Amino acid sequence: MSTVLLLNGPNFNLLDSGKTELYSKTALKDFEKQVSLTLRERKIECLAFHSNSEQELINWLDKRRDAEFLLLNPGALTNKSIKLRNTLLEIEIPFLEIKLSNTHKHEEFQHHSCFSDIAIGSLVGLGIKGYLLAAQFAVDYLEQMSKISPND
Repeated sequence: MSTVLLLNGPNFNLLDSGKTELYSKTALKDFEKQVSLTLRERKIECLAFHSNSEQELINWLDKRRDAEFLLLNPGALTNKSIKLRNTLLEIEIPFLEIKLSNTHKHEEFQHHSCFSDIAIGSLVGLGIKGYLLAAQFAVDYLEQMSKISPND
């Protein structure tokens, strides 16, 4: 069975903070459940993790190097985490970057991502729909890779 990782970085514990115009009224556990259901329908396991600690995120990823795909929302680490970026380069798991809000509508320093240039693609500003589209992309990507991989 294939495994897709869902990793959410710092500040996701603040989804219920009242800034719903920027983020979402949906709690993190609801995001994880909906993504997991989308993947499970295609017999793909989803392992989800959230932490406000960069080191915990890195340690969690490092223990799951054998996963086939990653859905990443680096949260507050988006424009400043070289250590997380280097980990992703090292473990070589293909991934999509997801952002709930359109970061280009925020302060200018938030327009840059340390991850966009190494990701397969990015989904920004689509809220929970972005997560569901990312999950469907992961399914399609894994199906496509299994068709061309000599090991399958």
